[in-house]
Amino acid sequence: MDFFGIGAGEILLILVIALIIWGPKRLPEIARTLGRITRTLKKASYNLTSQVTRELDIRETDDKEKPRLPRTGKKSQTKPEKD
Repeated sequence: MDFFGIGAGEILLILVIALIIWGPKRLPEIARTLGRITRTLKKASYNLTSQVTRELDIRETDDKEKPRLPRTGKKSQTKPEKD
């Protein structure tokens, strides 16, 4: 099991230290808070990704619907008229 580059033994050590520091009564509360934070961040990330994708799709659709002028490959060589 490799979680964020941390092995199972290291995760167990972190959990034991957290249990010693905060105690068995606060540990479930901390875990719930971390779960809520993670869920909120995932939801915000998903919403941002969805919004960007929608905007890009709208732009592509608008670009396809616009008529394009034909390109000749040469620059226009109009000379200004002299008075």
